[in-house]
Amino acid sequence: MGHILRRLILPVVLSLFAVASVHAQGTLADYQRAEKFLPGNARHLYTTGSVMPNWIGKSDRFWYRRTTLKGTEITSEFVVVDAGKNTSAPAFDHSRLAEALAHATKQHVDAANLPFEEFEFIDDEKAVRFEMENTQWTCDLEKYECKKGESTSAHEYESVSPDGRWAAYVEDHNLFLRDTSTGTSSHLTHDGVAGWDYATPLPSLRAYVAQQTDNPKERPAVFWSPDSSKFVTYRIDSRNAGRFTSLQFVPPNQLRPKAFSAVYPLPGEVLPKAEPIVFDVLAGKRIEVKTPPLDIAFQGGPFFEWFPDSKHFHYEAERRGWKELELRDVDAETGEQKALVSESAKTYVDPGETDFRLLEDDSEIVMSSERDGWNHLYLHNAKTGALERQLTKGNWAVREIVSIDDTARRVYFLAGGREKGEDPYLTHLYSVGLDGTGLQPLTPDDADHTVSMSPDNKYFVDDFSRVDLPGGSLLRRADNGSKVRDLEQADVSGLTSMSFKFPEPFEGKAADGTTDLYGLIWKPTNFDPSKKYPIIEQVYTGPQGFFVPKTFGSAMRLQSMAELGFVVVMVDGRGTTGRSRAFHEFSYHNLGGSFADHVAMIKQMAEKNPYMDITRVGIYGTSAGGYGAAHAFLLFPDFYKVCESISGDHDARLDKAWWNELYQGYPVGKDYAEQSNAALASRLKGHLLLVHGDIDDNVHPVETMRLVDALMSANKSFDMLFVPNMYHGESGVHAHYLVRRRWDYFVQYLLGVTPPVNFDLHDEPLPPFRFRRR
Repeated sequence: MGHILRRLILPVVLSLFAVASVHAQGTLADYQRAEKFLPGNARHLYTTGSVMPNWIGKSDRFWYRRTTLKGTEITSEFVVVDAGKNTSAPAFDHSRLAEALAHATKQHVDAANLPFEEFEFIDDEKAVRFEMENTQWTCDLEKYECKKGESTSAHEYESVSPDGRWAAYVEDHNLFLRDTSTGTSSHLTHDGVAGWDYATPLPSLRAYVAQQTDNPKERPAVFWSPDSSKFVTYRIDSRNAGRFTSLQFVPPNQLRPKAFSAVYPLPGEVLPKAEPIVFDVLAGKRIEVKTPPLDIAFQGGPFFEWFPDSKHFHYEAERRGWKELELRDVDAETGEQKALVSESAKTYVDPGETDFRLLEDDSEIVMSSERDGWNHLYLHNAKTGALERQLTKGNWAVREIVSIDDTARRVYFLAGGREKGEDPYLTHLYSVGLDGTGLQPLTPDDADHTVSMSPDNKYFVDDFSRVDLPGGSLLRRADNGSKVRDLEQADVSGLTSMSFKFPEPFEGKAADGTTDLYGLIWKPTNFDPSKKYPIIEQVYTGPQGFFVPKTFGSAMRLQSMAELGFVVVMVDGRGTTGRSRAFHEFSYHNLGGSFADHVAMIKQMAEKNPYMDITRVGIYGTSAGGYGAAHAFLLFPDFYKVCESISGDHDARLDKAWWNELYQGYPVGKDYAEQSNAALASRLKGHLLLVHGDIDDNVHPVETMRLVDALMSANKSFDMLFVPNMYHGESGVHAHYLVRRRWDYFVQYLLGVTPPVNFDLHDEPLPPFRFRRR
């Protein structure tokens, strides 16, 4: 009998062992592989072929920094391209410059990785100037001699005029002007007081913490005229505005916690007010701009831009609640202003979707607007504000005005959704005549395109890729989009050697069963189609954009999470941008209303892909994604089993005025409280991890603590990490620890296995980020 039992039991045990081996996930090897895909480490696996051109003066020449991989070693060089001559060459002799810089600094300098990210040509391109270790350096390109200049922080808290003659600065809440030729300073104002300062943007908590003071210094908000004769600034009255006090629990060089109080207006509260002022430096006059004070709904202050004639400037002003937006012109001599064009809506005018561009002679304005149900371009008379004509139309959306060719009377713009058979979020460059005719597509590839136009609008650099197409960059002619030359190509050889699988685009339907939605699916490199994989959704639903990656480089950021043994997904539901106005407005008074779309899409993904285990779904997100993750988790407690919410804005009543009054609505209504995550606390079922930093400079930790209080009152069990010295999101000295804890949480509760003990995660720091506006 015992022999028979052994014969029966042994195959069962071996079978179970085989299943366990096949399905082993969340192992040390998975963690080590996932670590390789973290952003800094992944730089050694691929290059995107992206080019960020720096046009030289008003010419058709530009330089860029080329990055290449030799094995896993990263090398770089600076290249100059002459578009007109169709040539490309090194910007200078890298070896000689490295040798000269090494001689000047008494340090080793690698010619294949020069210690600066950008430079400028000076002295008729006979020399270059760059910043290194907070110091300005100049290197002669004939003798190859390098000289150390002044510290780049010398004018950190000054605003120097374009001609270098004047420097404006703030001291004791008042504005001063220094003559740089004599060093003599003079008072421009005398009545500034704390909370009613001159030329001082409302500082964020980050400035307080960085300087460890209750009165942080900032670069003055001074906007100089091109001829250096005048500048416009403002005085902000924040004395009656609400403030948040933050407690830094582990400040540097101090045992006791340190408190900071920063202006942070909430929805419906009294807002700080800015009063624009012009100072005529040469005439010694102060001119008040004749406008009611401007509402300041968050940190910072208004922005002004001068016309080339230095006689007037313009700025954008909105009515509170963002139902009206104006482009205003101000006469700098008198302070008189007029509205050039205005845009209004019953719900809101989204400043992120409204773009203005004036022609060089200031006679006309091209403006984007969602007024016909899609974001399109309109031409207005700049003198009267009258609409001359609509320039584009159709069921597709303009994303950005890139440039206007005044001579050819054509406008260049980025748009998505026009090309049939493509993901509607993919962006292309187009041009159209200012008479509304001759619409021309200029980027033919089925990909997402980012462009940079030459100053004379003859050429553009075209960066292109898709999540499943590494792509590269080209130089094209602006008149017809024809290729001048290839610039760079993506190198994915390091990924190929790891059996990397490109993320997979997914198209499905919203919860209404009719609206098309688009998502993305990531798989681990050791993907086995016979396995069942838990699903993790990374979520962000802010109405200010769309968030599912569309380019190869941006899509790489979620690969590390998949390597742990998950299928990772993202979805853009209704209420986000990039589509029609109706699609966008779905989130108005309804910031918590789109998550049924996400559930519907994930179910459709799992139905088409049997390797996705719909019984094990997790979700995480940061900021509005932190709100979204927790909101979806509490709304659908039988669908989502595990959640991490990072820096979540869980209650719009306690969040910044501008974002919430714009997208949730103004005046503040009952929907603010109804859509708070605290209102859903009693619905908690699964495993919830809340993460927030003590010095979050965007979303105050009070929002998470309100949710914590509600969960405790509902007698719910949950987990929490309250992180010292963390700003917004997984940041600061504990960033790597937090990533590892996020991995552990989903491995333990969604995979159902014990994670490696205290895995010591490392990620190389990324190079300084240079933003190029899309």
